[in-house]
Amino acid sequence: MKVCGFSFIRNAVLFDYPIQEAMLSILPLCDEFFIAVGQSDDETLALIKSIDSDKIRIIETIWDDSLREGGQVLAVETNKSFQAIPDDYDWCIYIQGDEVIHEKYHENIKNAMERYCHESQIDGLLFDYLHFYGSYDYVATSAKWYKHEIRIIKNNKNIYSYRDAQGFRKDDDKKLNVAYIDASVYHYGWVKPPKNMQAKQKTFHKLWHDDQWVDKHVSDGTEFDYSGIDQLAHFEGTHPMVMADRIERLNWHFHRDLSHNSVSFKDKMKQFLKKYLGLDFSYRNYVIKDTFR
Repeated sequence: MKVCGFSFIRNAVLFDYPIQEAMLSILPLCDEFFIAVGQSDDETLALIKSIDSDKIRIIETIWDDSLREGGQVLAVETNKSFQAIPDDYDWCIYIQGDEVIHEKYHENIKNAMERYCHESQIDGLLFDYLHFYGSYDYVATSAKWYKHEIRIIKNNKNIYSYRDAQGFRKDDDKKLNVAYIDASVYHYGWVKPPKNMQAKQKTFHKLWHDDQWVDKHVSDGTEFDYSGIDQLAHFEGTHPMVMADRIERLNWHFHRDLSHNSVSFKDKMKQFLKKYLGLDFSYRNYVIKDTFR
């Protein structure tokens, strides 16, 4: 069984993306790793080249900044790295620049890939998600945050990155058949110093909206206001080892009164129905065919 990692990145230094940690978190599972590095306004290319691994293959790209509807350019860049993967690989592990996988899941992930490697009805593997928010001590828990997504796919070039690169589809817009596995992606996209997060907002939203929308909806303040979140919980687990140095450098404070939330009545009903009746109304960009634990 051969496994290849893939990702894309641009302006990782400028916007404080933990891309090194993301890549290092899955490199032990990979024989090679292809990353599309977009032309940046900082030292992103040098950062990727500084990673001490002979597995990494860099593809230098130029982003089409005219693709400003629905985050389409993110899917385009994802596909550049995926399409570069040689045909002799069986599995492809996808990781975004603000996602990290805990080493405690490596064995189960490897076992799942071995289990379904030759199962033609399985296109990919589905992960749980933990969305950290404000600091490394809190996770977002409302229904607005996606709970699962595909992060490992078969090396089938009929599969492609879908919409804003959150998930994948195949052939003519068909959902992938997946096996749900006992492993989580730690998403750190909303954990940055307030100044870094505010700087990211305008550039980030330009991938989805025109300048007029950005000027109207994104604050001109110098620091991002984290207080607008609807519902959080305190994180009781451990972070991946590759995140240790970054977390030790934590240089801002965020506190949340967990007794307070502003979850809408609709979302409260969704949470109630899922918890007590097992009814899940969340968006699913996949078809679950099996469960592996």
